[in-house]
Amino acid sequence: MCGIVGYAGHRDALPLLTGGLSNLEYRGYDSAGVALREGDGVTVYKTVGEVDALRAETPETSEATVGIGHTRWSTHGKPTDENAHPHTDCTGDVAVVHNGIIDNYDALKAELEEKGHTFASATDTEVVPHLVEDELAAGESAKEAFQAVLERLEGSFALAMVVGESDEIYLARKDSPLCVGHGDGETFVGSDVTAFLEHAREVTYLENGDLAVVTPDGVTVEHDGESVERSVEQIEWDADAAEKGGYEHYMLKEIHEQPQALRQALSGRVDEMQGTVELGLDLPAEYLRSLEEIQIVACGTSYHAGLYAAHLLEEHADVRVTVHVASEYEFRGGRDPWRTLVVAVTQSGETAETLGALRDAARTGARTLAVTNTVGSSVTRAADDALYIRAGPEIGVAATKTFVSQVATLALLTVHLGRVRDTLSATEASEILGDVRGLPGAVQRALDADEQVQEIAEAYADSEAFFFIGRHLGHPVSMEGALKLKEISYDHAEGFPAGELKHGPLALVTDETPVLAVLTDGANADATLNSVKEAESRGAPVIGCASDGRGEKLLDAGFDVPSLGEMEPLVANVYLQLFAYHVANSKGRAIDKPRNLAKSVTVE
Repeated sequence: MCGIVGYAGHRDALPLLTGGLSNLEYRGYDSAGVALREGDGVTVYKTVGEVDALRAETPETSEATVGIGHTRWSTHGKPTDENAHPHTDCTGDVAVVHNGIIDNYDALKAELEEKGHTFASATDTEVVPHLVEDELAAGESAKEAFQAVLERLEGSFALAMVVGESDEIYLARKDSPLCVGHGDGETFVGSDVTAFLEHAREVTYLENGDLAVVTPDGVTVEHDGESVERSVEQIEWDADAAEKGGYEHYMLKEIHEQPQALRQALSGRVDEMQGTVELGLDLPAEYLRSLEEIQIVACGTSYHAGLYAAHLLEEHADVRVTVHVASEYEFRGGRDPWRTLVVAVTQSGETAETLGALRDAARTGARTLAVTNTVGSSVTRAADDALYIRAGPEIGVAATKTFVSQVATLALLTVHLGRVRDTLSATEASEILGDVRGLPGAVQRALDADEQVQEIAEAYADSEAFFFIGRHLGHPVSMEGALKLKEISYDHAEGFPAGELKHGPLALVTDETPVLAVLTDGANADATLNSVKEAESRGAPVIGCASDGRGEKLLDAGFDVPSLGEMEPLVANVYLQLFAYHVANSKGRAIDKPRNLAKSVTVE
């Protein structure tokens, strides 16, 4: 992994490929490369480092009108020039880029080395072009060779290949995303539509098991050896939505986009007067009334959104909810799959562990629902139904606006379930919806205090460690606050229930370890204040996100949260995002591309 681009058309492919790679830089990577189909052969340029380093290694223009490119996030082998993609065969006439993991590459590599093949890298990917080389030598066409090799690969992959004898690009997809953009006499390839959005607004998403051949005239797709038609979808959001818009970093832009993202999540869905929600889901009322359990599966920020939603669902829809880190999920015995709804929460819709958990649940007979930001993503095709959070493109690796949009959307699902299951009256539902509708304005108030947050963040930026505490709905927000800080500042940060402070972490609390506390409605603020006192008595500075002036005399610094019921902790989260951003920025961190991390984690 992490980013794939491709182009077949009538223009110089080189700047289009490097431009596409630049568009995908937000996904996180450590090296970059391109392969150009020139004359009767393939020319490869690749280097460790950023896309600008690649540009320094390539000519300004080329004669190529066909090519592929890649930004790599290391899984097999260290970040080096040799391990960068594309990878080639012994002849140099076959070039391949790959996202995912080839599980059986060791056995394939040993077989190829025994035949005399020489390898230049430590990657799993390199076996693919060498296998294709053997098939071509046996007289197969490029497409036939590619197909034969796919049948031998085990694991997950999105593959793009060019060969010296052909002006086509060959694609294959298994558990890792690939899409094709349709232009005027030219065709684009990307692991994400942002790779080519400024050039093509019509896109075809490949499905698991697809083999595709790309030419300037479009794409042909086969599945299980049979020709199939894949739909063409129109991308609705503007290309400039993926630009920084004058902000120093994508992350800061996306933090400030949260009011608009929330309005989009709510638009056309809420009737506050009637206390009803319209989500367009194909979940029969009879089924929803029979539900005994909801299981939420997710990773990282989405997991924290799931924890927040679990409180809401249990409180207002009267249904048991369990929340699972997707990589640890299994459908346990003794639970009726027919009365269990498994909800997969994933921003990208491509998170490998979440997809795996969803598919495991589906095999038991449980009904599945995807909550995602990405139309046409893998999770939407794997699930029985999909609920979109409508946050718009999120470029920064550290998720921000999608967290609040996920929770707001799941709050709407809560109201819908509560009304169908008769656990919420119209009046109660209207109150919840009123709080959710108040989120955009309340979040904007937090954003308006950015300068205050910056001043406080910079004052504590050089601390030894940071502890984030909260209770009830404040617990997942404290975990998310800690995650944001560690992701982009590389400082040690922990988030946990406030009551756990005295059960171990208090041993680490000093005057060099600020404690950030969520002191709002929905977060059992009065009980959390006891933990604040414990921290204060050990000399720790305490920063509070508080409503109604809670704990004012105990706080060294504080951020005001407007009254908004159970949604108040979400506003506190905005302050914690800004705090993390300014701590990291004061240290000169690569905020949009934090080390070792990727935006869309498509390997397990």
